[in-house]
Amino acid sequence: MKLNNHQTELPEKRPLITDVHALVNSYPRVPITVDCVIFGFDGQDLKVLLIRSDLEMYKGKWTLLGDFAEDNEELDDAAYRVLKIRTGMTDVYLDQVRTFSKPNRHPGGRVLTVAYCSLLNIQHHEVKILDNELHWHSVNSIKEMAFDHKEILDTCHQWLQKRIQEHPLGFNLLPEKFSLRELQNLYEAILGIELDRRNFRKKFAAMGLLIDIGEMEQDVPHRPGKLYKFNFQKYEKNKRKWIGIDF
Repeated sequence: MKLNNHQTELPEKRPLITDVHALVNSYPRVPITVDCVIFGFDGQDLKVLLIRSDLEMYKGKWTLLGDFAEDNEELDDAAYRVLKIRTGMTDVYLDQVRTFSKPNRHPGGRVLTVAYCSLLNIQHHEVKILDNELHWHSVNSIKEMAFDHKEILDTCHQWLQKRIQEHPLGFNLLPEKFSLRELQNLYEAILGIELDRRNFRKKFAAMGLLIDIGEMEQDVPHRPGKLYKFNFQKYEKNKRKWIGIDF
């Protein structure tokens, strides 16, 4: 067919791909790992669960809890498998944070890793398997790690700091009855900043989610404060209106 000056010849249609296996195999095979960043609060300090690297080149250095995902394994399943094998814990919820994909992040070749994060009360979760010197470490004390795990740790810490201001997840780390001092200690530990006492209490009072139970702290080395409970029922009823806490 003859085209006029305003028409262009359309490119030929590409044939449909029939061999999907050949298509996939024509691309490089990149292993995928999962790394679990398990944050814990001990009442005063924000900590992270780390293990010694089992690679000779990283001898003595700390790493996150991780492993390669198996061929027929969902990434979420791989993360929970790692957590169970390394710590013995099965009652911890993990959030998928992000993927780290720098081509040179692993010394053995290109490896993608997906970071998972959790926040728990250390006193309520016993680490049952002490493998490769598995220990809790203060987040502020970690200066260097194997692989790019310090970058992953910092990224997940920033994610947690944002998350705790968007959702009242920190209350699950406190005793059922808590003081405003304990509540402020929790937020300061996670955010890594010192908060103004009066402003902090004013913000939480305005939320209307704290229940004054009419009791005082006992056997404390400071002036006893009032004890409160978090009104989870009221929060669940109104959480769509929750706008977070801006410090």
